[in-house]
Amino acid sequence: MQCLGEEGLIRVFGVAGYKNSGKTTLIVDLVRELTRRGWRVGTIKHAHHSFDIDHPGKDSYLHRNAGAAEVIVASASRWAHIRELADQPPASLEELLGHMGPLDLVLVEGWKHGTHPRLEIRRSAAPAPQLAAGDPAVLAIVSDVPLPDEGRPVFARQDVGLIADFVLQSVGL
Repeated sequence: MQCLGEEGLIRVFGVAGYKNSGKTTLIVDLVRELTRRGWRVGTIKHAHHSFDIDHPGKDSYLHRNAGAAEVIVASASRWAHIRELADQPPASLEELLGHMGPLDLVLVEGWKHGTHPRLEIRRSAAPAPQLAAGDPAVLAIVSDVPLPDEGRPVFARQDVGLIADFVLQSVGL
């Protein structure tokens, strides 16, 4: 998916999964790997609750600490750069992407559904419903166990370099 940000066209790729599947850890690893390679990366994290940002140990802090040039954290009640939503509806992913500055890639954490390309992350210690079945926007699966019967690529969780290669290829970088 490509979207128009404040400074022009930006590429978007997501990581989706259920609670405790390892989304944040994978995003942080991908940000480190991609920025090490010289790409300018931003992140948007979807939160299902109210939040305060930039406390050590929190996800937005970890994203920035990993090297993301810009971070937006969003929930149903507010999103940050910071904007209080009051009675307004939650911001859409497209609206949030429109606020991103000049970046090569925006990694989106959460947003299990939508048209943006994404990885599904699964962890055997946190079983949950599968997202990939019937969703063509889920291009591959990241798992801590082999999944030989999947009809799309499956990456081992520890293969961050290969996952980063797949993301870059998928968005045309």
